[in-house]
Amino acid sequence: MKTMNHHATARIVRKLLPALAAAALFEGMAMPAHAADAVVLYTADGLENLYKDVLPAFEKQEGVKVNIVTAGSGEVVNRATVEKDSPKADVIVTLPPFIQQAGQTGLLQPYQSVNYKNVPAIAKAPDGAWATFVNNYFSFAINPDVVKTQPKTFADLLQPDYSGKVAYSNPATAGDGMAVIILTTSLMGEDKAFEYLKKLEQSAKFHTKGTGYLDVLLSRNEIAVANGDLQMDLDDSANGGLSLKPIFLAAKPGGQPTTFQLPYAIGLIKNGPNQAEGKKLIDYLMSTDVQSKVPDIFGIPGRTDVPLTGKNGEAVKQAIAGVKLVPVDWNHVMAKKADWTARWKNEVIGNSGKQIEVVKPAQ
Repeated sequence: MKTMNHHATARIVRKLLPALAAAALFEGMAMPAHAADAVVLYTADGLENLYKDVLPAFEKQEGVKVNIVTAGSGEVVNRATVEKDSPKADVIVTLPPFIQQAGQTGLLQPYQSVNYKNVPAIAKAPDGAWATFVNNYFSFAINPDVVKTQPKTFADLLQPDYSGKVAYSNPATAGDGMAVIILTTSLMGEDKAFEYLKKLEQSAKFHTKGTGYLDVLLSRNEIAVANGDLQMDLDDSANGGLSLKPIFLAAKPGGQPTTFQLPYAIGLIKNGPNQAEGKKLIDYLMSTDVQSKVPDIFGIPGRTDVPLTGKNGEAVKQAIAGVKLVPVDWNHVMAKKADWTARWKNEVIGNSGKQIEVVKPAQ
C-alpha cells in the first residue's frame, strides 16, 4: 500500500466522517447553519480537493463561511427532503437521478445563473433548477496491487477470485450505486440485470451508504473491486495516496468497455437560510476561474467554453479512450428508480442480513 502523507490522511478522514459531520450539523451541534455569515453546501462526496482549493477565495471575497456537509448523493437529497419545511442548506451538489428527484419534489429554487449560459441544454434543467457543475463518468475500480488480472467484463466479477471481495454502494442512497443498476439494465435489460446482480451478491462483502468510503477500503485490501466514478477514483489515486485504478467493463467478452456520463450537478435550495449568498456561491463555482480548476481534480468542466487541459485533463482523456458512452434517459430512470430500489432490496439483498449502509471502514 502507498505511504500516505498528511494531505492524504486528512482527505481520508473527510471521506470517512461525512455521516458524523451531517449528524452534527442537523442536530445543531457543530456549525451555525442559520448564521447570516455562513452559507451551507450539501454535497455528494468526491469533490473535496476542489472545494479546498477554491472556497477560501470565495469566503474572503464575500466575508462568509461555507459550511460543507458531505454524504452520498442520495443521502444529501434525503436530508434536504426531511428538512423541506425548514431548510438548513442553501446549495446542493449531487448526481443524477437524485438532482432530478430534488427538482421534481420541489426542493430546488430555479435560478438562471449567468454562468449557466455555456452549459449545454442537455446538461441543465430548462428552468434553471440545476446545471452540470463537474462532468464525470461512471466507473468501477480495483486495487492494482492486489488484482493482477484486470476484469474485462461483468461476468468476470462472478469468478471465485472475487468471492467476498466485491462491494458497491447502496442504490437508495448513492448515485454511483444507482448507476450500477442503470448501466446493467441498459446493457442487459431489466430482468437479466437483476439476475446478474443476484449472482454478484454471492461475492459481495457488503454495501456502503456512500461511494467515497469504497476507495479507502480498496486501498486497504478489505475489498478488491468496487463501483465508483472516474473523477473521484483518479483524484483519490493521484492526490489521496490510495491504491486504486478505475476500470470500465464490457457487456460481453471481446466487447467494448462501456459507461455513461454521471455528472455532479448544482442547484439552489428553495427557502434556504442564506439564499442570496447561495446564488453567489453558484455563480462562483460556475465561473471561468473555478471551472478552469476542475481538470486539476480529474473532472470535466461543466461549461463547454472551458477546455479539458493540463496533465490531469489528459489523464481523463486517456482513461476514457476507447470506452463506449451509452445515452441515459433520465426521465425513464426517475420513473423506474423507486421500483429498482425496491427490487434491489427484495431480490438482491432479500433476507440475507447483508449490510447495506456501511458508513466507514472497520477499524
